[in-house]
Amino acid sequence: MDPVTLAVGGGLLLLGYLGGLLSRRKRAPEPPLTADCGCGHSLAMHDPTAGTCHAELPRPKSYNDAGEYVGTTYAQCPCRQYVGPRPIEEFLAPKYLPPA
Repeated sequence: MDPVTLAVGGGLLLLGYLGGLLSRRKRAPEPPLTADCGCGHSLAMHDPTAGTCHAELPRPKSYNDAGEYVGTTYAQCPCRQYVGPRPIEEFLAPKYLPPA
């Protein structure tokens, strides 16, 4: 082979490599996947038999009858059924026995 052709090919390879190094983009870290319901709470906060949510939501700016700021009160989440993605264990190994 011709030495000029080899030098041109090596130069193009080097230019491509340097261009790739200089123009690469940093990827943002992906958030961890969680099984969230429509209310934003995870499967752990929902009762599997009743389906109710056990989480408490803050209700800020609570005032008493005199108009004084009392603080933050908490109320139960109004979610009545978990509608998020189901765990794979329920599909692969369904529960045959009632919970003891």
